[in-house]
Amino acid sequence: MTVCEYQPGLDGIPAAESQISYVDGKQGILEYRGIRIEELAEKSTFLETAYLLIWGQLPTQEELTAFESEVRYHRRVKYRIRDMMKCFPESGHPMDALQASAAALGLFYSRRALDNPDYIREAVVRLLAKIPTMVAAFQLMRNGNDPVRPNDDLDYATNFLYMLTEQEPDPLAAKVFDVCLTLHAEHTINASTFSAMVTASTLTDPYGVMASAVGTLAGPLHGGANEEVIAILEEIGSVENVRPYVEDCIRRKAKIMGFGHRVYKVKDPRATILQDLAEQLFEKTGRDKYYDIAVELERVIEEKLGHKGIYANVDFYSGLVYRKLGIPTDLFTPVFAIARVAGWLAHWKEQLAENRIFRPTQIYTGAHNAPYIPIQKR
Repeated sequence: MTVCEYQPGLDGIPAAESQISYVDGKQGILEYRGIRIEELAEKSTFLETAYLLIWGQLPTQEELTAFESEVRYHRRVKYRIRDMMKCFPESGHPMDALQASAAALGLFYSRRALDNPDYIREAVVRLLAKIPTMVAAFQLMRNGNDPVRPNDDLDYATNFLYMLTEQEPDPLAAKVFDVCLTLHAEHTINASTFSAMVTASTLTDPYGVMASAVGTLAGPLHGGANEEVIAILEEIGSVENVRPYVEDCIRRKAKIMGFGHRVYKVKDPRATILQDLAEQLFEKTGRDKYYDIAVELERVIEEKLGHKGIYANVDFYSGLVYRKLGIPTDLFTPVFAIARVAGWLAHWKEQLAENRIFRPTQIYTGAHNAPYIPIQKR
């Protein structure tokens, strides 16, 4: 076996073969199972896309209807999980609440029957169905309110927004949110997906796999970046302050959240779609006060850093869309998780087909033959 040169963060080191998604960072291409993300965003729905990712093909109408019906049926969560969530501190971050709640699902449903197709389908359906319910429930409970019961008459995206407010959203808002979920559903082997794959390789239950991935997504260098973008826009405050802010960040070599990507060296195709969605929402419901700042920020960064391949990524405009949909800032990353469950499950299922436990090596840089010093002499 050839020993590869050490790469911090495993940068560029292939860790698996996969048929799930493809990214061309130089041309700004993202495909799910070979279908361009632009086409899926325009023509598909999140649940149809989830089916495509997990089972490898677009469903027939009969298959999609059955899948949607199963997800609707399993939206509710056990009252003991709700009771557990009521004990979480109100000041806790929703991602921590989601990680704990996702892991708790395993107490009720884990059988580790990973060779049983029925168990795998049940796990897929339950996780897709219950994660949104738990996110919405914690949002209401931390504000002293009872969670809103899922409405089986509503589709996936509409139901989640309904559970946040107990009001049916505008159809455009629901459609925009559904597209957002599709855009965030999968993105090759990123940090949280790799975390899911490593955990899955031990053949633990899928609920533990999802909890592991949620914990990884929570970091500000991954899913938490969209929260940081809003903080940056708030700090800048006006269009006039954009250029001085960017120049100061460049001088200090400070990272500007929402820009740059480990893969994309052009504008993230998802960012382009999200910007269009934002403009559709603003046209109907009024412009977000930070949008003009965001547009100018993107323009100045492209001017200053575009030659280095630093452009807007998916996090840059997603927060503005979520704000307009009435989603609190610290719920942005849990919403990301709701979508990315589809990709995590796809990789989990693919991993099971030809599993090998992950066991990377290391380059040891410590001492050798060090003496033990008795405690009296330390």
